Amino acid sequence: MKIDDSSIKKTGSASVTSAQTRSGGGVSKTSTGSTASTSDSVHISSQLQSLEGQVASSSVFDANKVEEIKAAIAGGQFQVDPEKVASGLLSNTSDLLQARTA
Repeated sequence: MKIDDSSIKKTGSASVTSAQTRSGGGVSKTSTGSTASTSDSVHISSQLQSLEGQVASSSVFDANKVEEIKAAIAGGQFQVDPEKVASGLLSNTSDLLQARTA
């Protein structure tokens, strides 16, 4: 997300330059020697707000599936597929290594 200087609200008689913003010098002195404060605002796009709503309304896991697995484990019927576990582990490891080198 790109934040440009035009989206930052400024108050007081002093302004903050781009160089001051990048270097962390957010307060500037006026010619009279008093400090002027700046007020920042953030605007979230409607697309981001929509995505946030979708994530909040979706469940992280299927509770019914969890209960089925718990019952299968308790009843001794749950079987681990070692090939599926190994495949998933290799896939996750590959993804992590690619992200690390990128």
